[in-house]
Amino acid sequence: MSASDAGPLRLVLASANPDKVKEIVAVLSAALPVDLVPRPEHVPEVVEGADTLVGNARLKARALETATGAAAVADDTGLEVEALGGEPGVFSARYAGESATYADNVDKLLRELAALDDAGGARRASFRTVALVAFPDGSEVWAEGVLPGTIAAEARGGNGFGYDPVFVPDGGDGRTFAEMRPEEKDAVSHRGRAFRALADELARRREGSSG
Repeated sequence: MSASDAGPLRLVLASANPDKVKEIVAVLSAALPVDLVPRPEHVPEVVEGADTLVGNARLKARALETATGAAAVADDTGLEVEALGGEPGVFSARYAGESATYADNVDKLLRELAALDDAGGARRASFRTVALVAFPDGSEVWAEGVLPGTIAAEARGGNGFGYDPVFVPDGGDGRTFAEMRPEEKDAVSHRGRAFRALADELARRREGSSG
């Protein structure tokens, strides 16, 4: 039986963030036959205590795999700003505190850059996402997506989430992610790149197991 005859791959989503889930479902479903199952309500949030994006993605995926007995998919994303020595990086989601809102994190980022002597100079930055699937047999597959860009002087646009209002991707027309339609963002974003690369890895795994 070929991989294409094996039916969709069933994956439990580790994230309960509706913004992230919407992007993950859109990208993975377009790249791979997959049945994505929402995170069960009884499973609590996973403490992201690792010091790397891979480590945090693994913690989240493995927690859901353990709780459900099914393969689980998770991701972790960091915004790395050159003028801030790579911050906020792995702490991006809680840059302004454990209960920080998206706006709180954006405000802190802009304040930190504005406080520098050159206001951050070229304000170069990269978004980095690691996407990982943990399987019940203990194996895993992961992939990374990186997108360089710059940090805008002020927030612009009403779409997206997180740092989207201030991140201007390279190769675009100068708009922030938050000024783009969702499908435009997905086509070029770090998360889109990571999950398309993950889909390729999963497809190779399925082909190998069916050969």
